[in-house]
Amino acid sequence: MFEEIDVDDAIKKAIQTEKNAMNFYELGALQMKDPDAVKFFQLLAREERQHAGQFYKIYQGSDIADFDELMDTPPDHQSSWLAALAKSINSDFNEQKAMELAMEKELNLEKALRETAAQIKSAEVRAIFELNAQETHNHYELIESEYARIMAMVHESDMDIYVRE
Repeated sequence: MFEEIDVDDAIKKAIQTEKNAMNFYELGALQMKDPDAVKFFQLLAREERQHAGQFYKIYQGSDIADFDELMDTPPDHQSSWLAALAKSINSDFNEQKAMELAMEKELNLEKALRETAAQIKSAEVRAIFELNAQETHNHYELIESEYARIMAMVHESDMDIYVRE
């Protein structure tokens, strides 16, 4: 049974959350020293922008005029994404901490997207939330892999080489 939620409000919040995630990755990349980690966060920022675009396409409200204009507005430093990043930057920021924070934020976002999807009657809108939840899960897995690289851990594709009978 579906609970009644304001779908336009949920979509609008999703757009803003994806923008906050995009800004998180953009600003995080500026703080990193590892060139591969910088490129990785820049890639995630571009993908978060695409996620916001998926939500924007199904938004029925009239209070968001232009997608590019919205995405180019200054970051909301009060958002949970950017507040967490600012706290991390102020306490010995490094790539490891950034990746750990990113994994935590992506897990929380995936859960929120799935919970919202479960409350939406429209199959089309629900599908967008579910798609973004899956893409968010994929981000988590990518970040986990990059974290392993940063930490010089054995990559999952090399695990069988190190397993002994």
